[in-house]
Amino acid sequence: MRRVGVLELLVDAVEGDAIDRLYGATVKKQYASIMPQAVACWCRQLGHDVTYATYYGQCDPLRLLPEDLDIVFFSCYTQSSALACALAKIFRARRALTVLGGPHARSFPADALRFFDLVVLDCDRELVAEIVRGVYDPGSIVRSARPLADVPSVEERLPEILASAFTRGRRRMNTTVPLRSSVGCPYTCDFCVDWRTAYLLLPLERLARDLEFLARRSPRVMVAYHDPNFGVKFDRVLSVIEAIPAERPNPYIIESSLSLLRTENLERLKRTRCIYVASGVESWEDYSRKAGVGTAVGRRKLERVVAHFRQIREYVVGLQANFVFGTDADAGDEPVELTKEFMRALPFVWPVVNIPTPFGGTPLFDRYRREGRILERMPFGFYYTPYLVIVPLHYDPLAYFDKLIELWELMVSPGLLWRRFEAPSTWGLRILHVLRTLVMRKHLALFRKIRRLLVEDPRFREFHEGRDGAVPEFYHHELDLRLGRYASLLSRAERTPDLGQDAPVAGARALGTGGSRHVAAAGAGG
Repeated sequence: MRRVGVLELLVDAVEGDAIDRLYGATVKKQYASIMPQAVACWCRQLGHDVTYATYYGQCDPLRLLPEDLDIVFFSCYTQSSALACALAKIFRARRALTVLGGPHARSFPADALRFFDLVVLDCDRELVAEIVRGVYDPGSIVRSARPLADVPSVEERLPEILASAFTRGRRRMNTTVPLRSSVGCPYTCDFCVDWRTAYLLLPLERLARDLEFLARRSPRVMVAYHDPNFGVKFDRVLSVIEAIPAERPNPYIIESSLSLLRTENLERLKRTRCIYVASGVESWEDYSRKAGVGTAVGRRKLERVVAHFRQIREYVVGLQANFVFGTDADAGDEPVELTKEFMRALPFVWPVVNIPTPFGGTPLFDRYRREGRILERMPFGFYYTPYLVIVPLHYDPLAYFDKLIELWELMVSPGLLWRRFEAPSTWGLRILHVLRTLVMRKHLALFRKIRRLLVEDPRFREFHEGRDGAVPEFYHHELDLRLGRYASLLSRAERTPDLGQDAPVAGARALGTGGSRHVAAAGAGG
């Protein structure tokens, strides 16, 4: 028997203010992923002593795991990779085998291997068993040779679910259980790592058992479907959900393309208690097929998308629209003006405005790097909104931040917040709107600070124009503040990314389809 720790990092900082801690405890806490829970469950089933935890800013993350571990599995997004690397150094010094999986591992495995003994691209039960048995030598990048066909059931993952989503075993208003009905996506958006992951429907018998178990044990707990695109096989998946007795189905949340949200499907979502839908509008000049508007772009796309969201609102109370501002299709004032019109027309739809971020393994990354438009020395801790790590094609950095400020000033304005409160809603959604507004106001303050540096500091401006590779002290200071007492564990050289994508992979006989989604436009809505 081996002592195993599994730690998922949901936030990137150990030094946060009151807003960060509140947002972490109420929102980020519920973002726990399925695969870290699956790893913990598989290790427990194999007879090992397992400690599983998620870090959402609640304490010193080192306190979440025992000191005398044999193996530590980490999972994180790229934005929290600096903290993961610092913690890995500590556990390696204690002679624990350190393993990184999840979105950052899949995007930048060569860089991750500088800090972790093993880096996992795709995972299943057999691969976890091999890692724990010591099959792979330290310094290896590994992946399953088999497509991910199944994950542990909710009942099997219950200890991990109770630890991550509940509070001392008790349900809260926002307690959420993660499920998946599928992996992969039929679309090939160039900013998403799922662009080449084949769509695969997971066993519906397992989904039925999970939903029946939750309906019986915790009928008021929310379900969050972690499918990259829920409902591609709409009729088959909804038939399973509809089979749950009407008096006790769990409310649920999905991310789904607008093209799938037709009237007949919306009626079924309402009957089965879908309470929140996040859909991608992306760019007003691109990605229109995914938005269900054919070839329409610009104002024509705006008019059709606004009408569609109004229709969805008749069936689902909670709505989110995801945008990417600064793609190569964006130029001039129109993208900002159209997004502002969308916000004013639909105050009940929460807008998540993303900055293009070049995650490895995406066509976006390949194109930007080929064109020399990635700020290659920028630490990975800034690979998310509100930071800019590329050189936009049609905007100089100052103009780009001016337009971000325009968007955020409207997004967090008291008038728009009041209109969100006036719209028919639930108290849970209203509280979420307030929390998100507070977080977005912090982003707005940061945008203004970066803009001021672009005006006043020529070296800072040259860095963002791609003419000076030296990382400004501003970013090192920001990272130091975020890492707190762990900042000294990462030298300046170690903060410089290795963007290589050609590291050899052990055991890669076939492309796996596991792992978590990592979208190359890092979400501003968190």
